[in-house]
Amino acid sequence: MAAKSSFTMPLVLSASIHIGVIAALALGVDFSEKPLPTPKASAPALQAVVVDQAAVAKQVEKLKQQKRDQARKEKARQDELERKAREAKKAREKEQQRIKKLEQERKRKEAETKRANDAAKAAKLKQQEEKAKAAKAEAARKKKEQERIAAEAAAKKAADKRKAEEAAAKKAAEERKRREEERKRKEAAEAKRKAEEQARAEQERMMQEALAAEQAALSATRSKQVTSEVQRYTAMIVATISRNVLKADSMRGKSCEVNIRLAKDGFVVSSRVKKGDPAVCRATLAAIQKVQRLPVSKEPDVYAKMKEINLTYQPEFE
Repeated sequence: MAAKSSFTMPLVLSASIHIGVIAALALGVDFSEKPLPTPKASAPALQAVVVDQAAVAKQVEKLKQQKRDQARKEKARQDELERKAREAKKAREKEQQRIKKLEQERKRKEAETKRANDAAKAAKLKQQEEKAKAAKAEAARKKKEQERIAAEAAAKKAADKRKAEEAAAKKAAEERKRREEERKRKEAAEAKRKAEEQARAEQERMMQEALAAEQAALSATRSKQVTSEVQRYTAMIVATISRNVLKADSMRGKSCEVNIRLAKDGFVVSSRVKKGDPAVCRATLAAIQKVQRLPVSKEPDVYAKMKEINLTYQPEFE
């Protein structure tokens, strides 16, 4: 029992040391310093401690290697980040240079465009000035040419006038003689013509009077016919309205005057009340709207007097 206790104690001590070392490594404890002397124990316990320290050292070295690997990876990561940052910076600087170059190129092109536009304007202005100058010179040339032509024409006209005057003087004498003879002949012919015209005028006057009398008679006859037709169709319209009016005893002795506009085929274009009993007027308008088409003459002169008519409707009761 005593032997078992002596073997267990070193194991417990070794486990405690392992746990302490691992915890120290986790907390960053440096084992470069010499370890503190361990208390003396029996021979079996010392052997167990030595074996455990080798394992601990191996574990420590493994942890240190992991830490170095981690540090190396972290440094590589930082180096990569720095490299990417440098590349990004270079890219930004390159992009800024490119933008700057583009802006310079744009300004250069704008300047070239402006110079080209200015040159084009100057050339156009010069062309306009030269054109105006040429037009002015051409106008001056044409004016001189016209003056020359006018002078030649005036000289020719003067010569022609002189010749014409000479010929006219000769012709005038002949013409005077001819005119005198012509005057006498015309006087005789004029006297004969006036006599004939007077006879024709008298005959035409008599014919016009006869025609006017005949036309007046025809017009009076037609006017009576038109009036008769208007009255006949007006009566037919009143009869049509009367057939379609809804009568009531309250309408007895009352009437309504309406204005009706008709198309050539009798279609009612519009109808409106002028005056009269309200009930009779409502019934009259309702009857007109119901039939929509009223009797109308196809003869133009009769329709002209019927296309807009005023009529008075008074209901009749048996």
